[in-house]
Amino acid sequence: MPHHGNEEEHGEEPVRFTDKRKVDPDTGEVRDAAGQEDVTAAEDGVETEDALAQAEQILNEAGQEQPPAATTDGEAELRNDLLRLQAEYVNYRKRVERDREAVRDLAVQSVLNSLLPVLDDLDAARKHGDLDEGPFAAVAKKFDTILAGHGLERIADAGVAFDPNVHEALMQQPHPEVPEDHVAQVLRNGYRKGDRVIRAAQVVVSTGE
Repeated sequence: MPHHGNEEEHGEEPVRFTDKRKVDPDTGEVRDAAGQEDVTAAEDGVETEDALAQAEQILNEAGQEQPPAATTDGEAELRNDLLRLQAEYVNYRKRVERDREAVRDLAVQSVLNSLLPVLDDLDAARKHGDLDEGPFAAVAKKFDTILAGHGLERIADAGVAFDPNVHEALMQQPHPEVPEDHVAQVLRNGYRKGDRVIRAAQVVVSTGE
């Protein structure tokens, strides 16, 4: 009889089968096709991540290995190719992470822009004392807390030096207590997220006394 050797001894990978039958042979129940596709997609995602991890490990090991005392031209060229591939892979990973972060910031900024009219209404209600207490005051406070958690900051300080990067001057007028070229009054609050100004504050600029 022919000898059937162990697949692992010959370095062969085990054969994988995907059961695509719509009816479970054990229970007789109809399988959820969508759920089965999700499982398959999840397995493919894991395999992709594993492949990337293995590639990164191989490239890192290749970059850490010390060249032997004497190498042929072919070996030296192969090593240079591996090092170049390693550098390209690292740059690719950095670029992907940078692009992903940029897309996330743009999405958050888009949401914040759409909420600016609501914030203006809340600011107007505060000026009229409608949010000093009561349930609406609690809701407005939670709303501000959530937006602050996303990095939103108000530009609403009077008495500071006028900065065209964050202020929009609507008029100039003398003010006895505010120095020249300083914000005498904020007519509409501005907002920024980090170093990016979402909307400049509309202000009155003092001309001094």
